[in-house]
Amino acid sequence: MECYGKYTHHPRWRVLLAYRLPPTQERCRTEHRRGRTVLGVDLGIENLAVTSTAYFFSGRELTHRLQEFEKVRAGLQQTGTRSAHRTLVQSSGRELRHVRDVLHRASNALIDEALRYDCDVIAFENLTHIRDRTGASWGHKWAFRTLYEQVEYKAEAVSVSVEQVGSAYTSQRCAECGFTADENRPSRNDFRCVKCESEANADYNAAKNIGMRYIRRGQQSSRRTGNSQLALKSGTVTPKRGFTAYPNGFEAEFTDKSHPPRAKSSD
Repeated sequence: MECYGKYTHHPRWRVLLAYRLPPTQERCRTEHRRGRTVLGVDLGIENLAVTSTAYFFSGRELTHRLQEFEKVRAGLQQTGTRSAHRTLVQSSGRELRHVRDVLHRASNALIDEALRYDCDVIAFENLTHIRDRTGASWGHKWAFRTLYEQVEYKAEAVSVSVEQVGSAYTSQRCAECGFTADENRPSRNDFRCVKCESEANADYNAAKNIGMRYIRRGQQSSRRTGNSQLALKSGTVTPKRGFTAYPNGFEAEFTDKSHPPRAKSSD
């Protein structure tokens, strides 16, 4: 019989409570995993992480810390004295701890989000070319990789899988109708489909595309994921657009569904 965990937290500590499921519950969980619930995650500069459930973790603090780290390091390296070297080591260590603290909080938030929506999988985009896609600095690229590794490590403790999928066109593809075009991105933060006219935050739209891409990839492979579904804020959705609302306790997010077409002018 397998052992599963529940991830709980307190402002100053976190605890993993392990327990064994009774045979009947264990069989139900096995059946449930044939149809997995997926949390899509998009990484970026302005928003460090955005999920398909419309959770936004701001990237401003991380960007500020990385800039401070670079500024201190550049200035002290230019001085070149032994005293400056000692200061460099101390300051670099302090700034690096600040950066790691931001990433630690972000990874905890993503794990909490996955557990809140009973997700079996957290899907990220492939990180290989993320610097080219986002225009990130070397520091951000390192931060993205570190965040992914932290989530992967913490997710294992609560029996959640962490996967990567191809990132091509996730920023230009409409999560509602599938139409893909550069014109769908009128600005950095906004997504507006020129075909179906649905609107959303661009990072949120990308997070839904990432999660759905993982589901479609599983359906096309020999290791089918069954009736897998993407977790949204107000419910779950399948590749065939089958939407199931959560029964209680979750409020609808206006970007979960496309906006109605704009009325045409009579002029």
